[in-house]
Amino acid sequence: MEERRPQSYVTYRDAGQDYFDKRKLRRHAGVWSLWALGVAAVISGDFFGWNFGLAYGFGGLLVATVIIMVMYFGLCYSIAEMSPALPHTGGAYSFARSAMGPWGGFTTGVAETIEYVVTPAVVVVGIGGYMQSIVDDLVGLNIDVAVWWAVFYAIFVGLNIFGVEATFRFTVVICVLSLAILAVFSIGAIPKLDFDRFAIGGQGWFPDGASGVFYAFPFAIWFYLAIEELPLAAEESHDPRRDIPRGTIYGLLTLIVTGFLVLFLNAGIAPGSAGIADSDEPLLDGLKTIFGGGTGASILGLIAVTGLVASFHTIIFAYGRNIFSLSRAGYYPQSLSVTHGTRNTPHVALIVGAIVGYALCWVIREAGSGSVGAALLTMAVFGAVISYFMQTVSFVLLRHNLPDIERPYRSPVGNAGAVLAAAIAVIALVSLFWNDDYRPGVVGVAIFYAIAVAYFALRGRHHLVLSPEEEFAVGHGHRPPGVDELESPRHDEPETVPAAPS
Repeated sequence: MEERRPQSYVTYRDAGQDYFDKRKLRRHAGVWSLWALGVAAVISGDFFGWNFGLAYGFGGLLVATVIIMVMYFGLCYSIAEMSPALPHTGGAYSFARSAMGPWGGFTTGVAETIEYVVTPAVVVVGIGGYMQSIVDDLVGLNIDVAVWWAVFYAIFVGLNIFGVEATFRFTVVICVLSLAILAVFSIGAIPKLDFDRFAIGGQGWFPDGASGVFYAFPFAIWFYLAIEELPLAAEESHDPRRDIPRGTIYGLLTLIVTGFLVLFLNAGIAPGSAGIADSDEPLLDGLKTIFGGGTGASILGLIAVTGLVASFHTIIFAYGRNIFSLSRAGYYPQSLSVTHGTRNTPHVALIVGAIVGYALCWVIREAGSGSVGAALLTMAVFGAVISYFMQTVSFVLLRHNLPDIERPYRSPVGNAGAVLAAAIAVIALVSLFWNDDYRPGVVGVAIFYAIAVAYFALRGRHHLVLSPEEEFAVGHGHRPPGVDELESPRHDEPETVPAAPS
């Protein structure tokens, strides 16, 4: 690579075609593949994780869920407008880079990396809990959860490396299966519903008062976290300008329905809010209530693992693309963005993210600091809400600073929706530090975030590459001093592409 115009705060390098030839992605996804990707990424939140919020009362979690739903409407409508206007794999990083420059792009991108690397770690803890319980019931064999973590990481990182076609086909199938499981659960739960007895019990709606709502925010976010990943598939979508907005909004509406069904029905049957508040397999507990214990319930529980697998698989996809895009642009070490020679998948990023996620699970378990899943969940939410705040701010700035770029879709809630979502994201961020039980993990991930920013200040900013996200930003007004507007976009190919047209 040849250096291109060093600046006072960043240095760009020209990359030859060979650089991008080693960093290719394939187009495959349509609107329903993207809908399935969005729903599958989040659906595990209905099977595990949300229930930790019941520790602060059903009413506290319910109100928190409604507030968080409002935040996601503002966020998803903002993303639906930005993603077809900037159809690059960078997603959140791409939006913030165009709106706020390299520093904005990096600080948003690394927050999203935290979210997407830690979230599969949360989900695999749930998978381990389900599998340990099911196998113990079926054959009396107690396999350590850490073994299940390793097995599932190996299988689904491998599937993601195998190819984007297999990834999306599997995603559609497992998304539909997960929704079918939730439908069976919902139909079976209704006759056994005793809401006052099980959901409210003797503790009342708000046992912790208004503060319970505050404490429950991270767990309410778990009903929707990762729906915003769809822009990361922009360079693998046949028509990102049309399909990503539709897939995002359809996906959010689907998840609102499933989230509220699970919240009311899983808490409203035995063992109730108190019984599942610290469970690693809350839906399985509900299935046992509906169908009885023993082999039948365990087999249903095994089927229910598909919901966790759906999110595990699709968020592995997400962190692979997030790390790929930031590495391709030079924000992370460039070796992380090399793609497989024949599969055109970011195999290096996928493997590195899995190693980090597994290590987090193991370290937190060995530290013995309460629920591994809940601790990891709050760490994932830390990255998510920072990313949400930065994306909604980017939306407002892009409307102001780049009013003339083509916007195939416009948010019906506009700046007001984005500002409201940003405000809720800040409140949710503060809530993470308010809870003594999970503060150590949140502080730890905050320290990592600070170290990452220091890395960019000392090294990363001097090794940037004019990737498609950078070319768009440079060519539409947000250029570092001395970097001239580019004459034309580069790196176009019809089917196997290193990037979307800038």
